[in-house]
Amino acid sequence: MSTIIYHNPRCSKSRQTLELLKNNNIETRVVEYLDTPPDAATLDEALNLLNIEPRQLMRTHEAEYKDNNLDDTSLSREQLIAAMVAHPRLIERPIVITEHNGKRQAAIGRPPESVLDILP
Repeated sequence: MSTIIYHNPRCSKSRQTLELLKNNNIETRVVEYLDTPPDAATLDEALNLLNIEPRQLMRTHEAEYKDNNLDDTSLSREQLIAAMVAHPRLIERPIVITEHNGKRQAAIGRPPESVLDILP
């Protein structure tokens, strides 16, 4: 099984989720997404795995959301994803993606226990 966490070490929920993975002996690749933002294809895949739309993955209270008029309902999926790539602080955290027996799944660690649903 492979597991990735898109992590912000300054976020308590992200730290709790990473600790939960460690406590369950899940070997995890940690991607500090503020330093190494996911590209558009990775975000698109995460959205598809989560079965949500881009705004549902966005932190709408961040200044970048307001500064870039991202509440504009005419913006396309691609434009919203591009905004998250350009401004990774907009991305809700943490995102955990697992692959087990060829099946990929994702969960947002809010609450941290929600990632237990995608672990084998």
